[in-house]
Amino acid sequence: MATTPKADAQVSVAIGVAPECPYGYYDAAPYACAPSGYYGPEWFAGDVFIGAGPWFHGASDFRGYVNNGYHPEHGYKGPMPKVGEKAEVARRVDAAHFKGNEMRDGRGHVAEGKK
Repeated sequence: MATTPKADAQVSVAIGVAPECPYGYYDAAPYACAPSGYYGPEWFAGDVFIGAGPWFHGASDFRGYVNNGYHPEHGYKGPMPKVGEKAEVARRVDAAHFKGNEMRDGRGHVAEGKK
């Protein structure tokens, strides 16, 4: 009677480097650059986007607003920045002018509650 050696399963997922987008990237594949105004100010540490989806590097209980009117799945057809573009100060949306309408966690899931 022959026995088969036990093999431990390994799963490896390579997601690569996060897109370098001036105002953050969408939280779902294909991770295109999001326009200014999609993410609220809590998604940034100074001028640095804290990430979303598989590249999120904030607190596990993070919650932040997005304005899903700037998402193509919700009808947005306006200008989209390209990977590698630099942010323009005049295009940034500050906290007083941001109009968030959906709370998300760092992985891109619709969430409730406060950050």
